[in-house]
Amino acid sequence: MRIGELSRITSTGVETIRFYEKEGLLPPPERTANNYRAYTPGHLERLLFIRHGRKLGMPLEELRVLLHFKDSEVQGCETVNALLDRQIEEVSRRLEELEHLKNQLDALRQRCKGGRTSSECGILCELSRAARADSAILCESLCAEN
Repeated sequence: MRIGELSRITSTGVETIRFYEKEGLLPPPERTANNYRAYTPGHLERLLFIRHGRKLGMPLEELRVLLHFKDSEVQGCETVNALLDRQIEEVSRRLEELEHLKNQLDALRQRCKGGRTSSECGILCELSRAARADSAILCESLCAEN
């Protein structure tokens, strides 16, 4: 199959497929007589593996390691388990950050119950106050450097 068909079947952009090839995650396909890439079912399976890993939030370097283990078939699962444990920790960390963000947004939302003009809006006032505070910190930092 050609790259367009592989792209369509896997819902992966053509440039993304080429990127995975360039990065060594997807082996380069054979070329046809007219120099088109000719992908095999093996390419399809590998690309779907990569896509699923990406959906799970796996960084490309970790996917590279997983693909190496998948290709070798003789090594133990300890490293794979360790990679997954790190990914679980990363997801937990991101969930905590998102929960903190949600709490901030909830608190911000409580500042404006509606029925006010934009100049009286608690949300806009708080965002402006935070921007001024950040600006002051930035100015102090720049002045300290000079």
